Amino acid sequence: MKFKTTPYHFDLLKDNNRLSAFFEAIADYEGNNELAYDLGCGSGILSYFLNEYFDEVISFEIDKKAYDCAKENLNSFENVQVINSDILKYDFTKKADLIVCEMLDTALIDEEEVPVLNYAKQFLKEEGMIIPQGIINTVELVNLERNYIHWDEGANYETYSKPIVYCELNFLNEINPKLEVDLTLKTDKSGIINGLKITSYTKLNDDLIVGPLPMLNPPLLIPLDEKSVSVNNLINVRLKYIMGNGIESIHTEYY
Repeated sequence: MKFKTTPYHFDLLKDNNRLSAFFEAIADYEGNNELAYDLGCGSGILSYFLNEYFDEVISFEIDKKAYDCAKENLNSFENVQVINSDILKYDFTKKADLIVCEMLDTALIDEEEVPVLNYAKQFLKEEGMIIPQGIINTVELVNLERNYIHWDEGANYETYSKPIVYCELNFLNEINPKLEVDLTLKTDKSGIINGLKITSYTKLNDDLIVGPLPMLNPPLLIPLDEKSVSVNNLINVRLKYIMGNGIESIHTEYY
């Protein structure tokens, strides 16, 4: 099927690994198949996958251009309804068996995955499920070439520690969007550190975890004050941000 898309969603559709991972997670779903919500459906590709498995699919997209594309792409499926609305202002009248919400980005900082799911979960059946199931975030010390927050898309940097998991979220649980965590990282070489690298892994279900992909959570590089280190130094860093409030909410400091 040929999809009409916005330029941004065209790039998403080209990421075959991302699409195949979500297709596999939807195909593996084993719950009830009456109603699925697709929150932030974009051009409608995940709703297209869902329509084969569910009696009813209700898809939401706030961006009018993307909504128009999804409406056209999905208009031949009688079991799919596409709604142009802000999910946080929508008055849901039915409870779903499955929520699909792919408002993902690194550490969920920029996109509204957390506030949207915290609101929409009240319209999920007690035994209902969410795809993706959650996210795992790791962090490591680095030396950055650029002294500003940026994504790892051809950026030059050198790692100075092994990654550690600092946050693991299950989307079925209520999530506090304000994250503050004290990290202790051990250096594995001598030199200069001046940043952190955050990497997010998306847990689609119990058996499927997807690492960073070009259009799914590229690692995020965050500056720190410059510090000279030797092998096996323990570096204490406090990391703070608000999920859904953008990279401007990120704050780091040594403690």
